[in-house]
Amino acid sequence: MTISENVFRIKQRIQVAAQRANRDPAEIRLVAVTKYVTLEQVNEVLQAGITEIGESRVLQAQQKFSELTFQPEKHLIGTLQTNKVKSALETFDLIHSVDRPELVVELSKQAAKLERRVQLLVQVNIAGEMTKHGINPAELDSLLEQIKQDQRLIPMGLMTIAPEVDDPERVRPIFRKLRELFNEIAVKQSFEVWHELSMGMSNDFEVAIEEGASLVRIGTALFASNDHEAEQKKLI
Repeated sequence: MTISENVFRIKQRIQVAAQRANRDPAEIRLVAVTKYVTLEQVNEVLQAGITEIGESRVLQAQQKFSELTFQPEKHLIGTLQTNKVKSALETFDLIHSVDRPELVVELSKQAAKLERRVQLLVQVNIAGEMTKHGINPAELDSLLEQIKQDQRLIPMGLMTIAPEVDDPERVRPIFRKLRELFNEIAVKQSFEVWHELSMGMSNDFEVAIEEGASLVRIGTALFASNDHEAEQKKLI
């Protein structure tokens, strides 16, 4: 399949999953994960109607973004090192991976220097996997309180990365727990904006949508072709 055909097919699956959950498909945004693909492929997916893309590394993203045919909304979905914060704020529209106090301190510092507001999500390690980044759910309230101290920082919701499994139903409890945390925070806090749940990737995005995802991060299902599927297995 071509990238354009993949985009059409994924959008159809998003619509069907939303309808199963009695949700408006317009509530769900598709973020194309472009970190392992060529500039030509990124431009092709943008030409196919994708308006939001996600990258994991700041420097590589800057190089790629400078040569895009269109300018989409840009998401940082990978771990953010404190020494890359300034560059990240100059490059991305939304940061998905805020997960520790020292990162909040640096975000606040650089936001003040750049005189800008920062839209962010807090990454939560729901599954408790040692190999995954994200704050422990028990420490989430404390991190949000720290974020609240700076009006330049705008927490918009939560993000998680589920374990890689063959059966997407096995990670449904992960997504459900994140949604429950999201709802609890909405009741306890009075954030200016609180409406994003970033969860679900190529192998489990339909379950994530059924559990409330507003942002799904998809790479393999968009960029894999019949001829190159083996080469794309490293994609999200």
